[in-house]
Amino acid sequence: MSSPLHWQVLEFEQLTRELLYAILKIRQEVFAVEQTSIYLDVDGKDLGALHIIAQQDEAIHAYCRILAPGVGYDEASIGRVLTSPASRGSGAGKLLMQQAIACCEQHFPGIGIRISAQLYLQHFYESFGFHVCSEPYDEDGIPHIQMFKA
Repeated sequence: MSSPLHWQVLEFEQLTRELLYAILKIRQEVFAVEQTSIYLDVDGKDLGALHIIAQQDEAIHAYCRILAPGVGYDEASIGRVLTSPASRGSGAGKLLMQQAIACCEQHFPGIGIRISAQLYLQHFYESFGFHVCSEPYDEDGIPHIQMFKA
């Protein structure tokens, strides 16, 4: 990447139409098309979520959403974690997780973070201090595990 990523943490109401469209588009590209997982991505949880976006030249390179405690789990949660195919291997995913964890700790201190992680990413999330707290399960045709970080 030639220029640095521009990071934003935005509430739903702060998303422009164009940015919301770009977010939904890349989520569909990665989760539905690339991973061939058919599920309803627009699940109503985006409205109350914090959205972490890394952009460069208008393109989204990394994205996730933060859900408040009580929305997905008793704890805060990080979900819809993705890096664009063009950004993989650049370190954008690691930066995204650092941003997401810091955001959770800032907005929901002392509660912990729970995620539903794709099984093949277990070691990636463990590198950030998450530990496995469930047996593998199927979520939308992809093996997942729950992970927790205190």
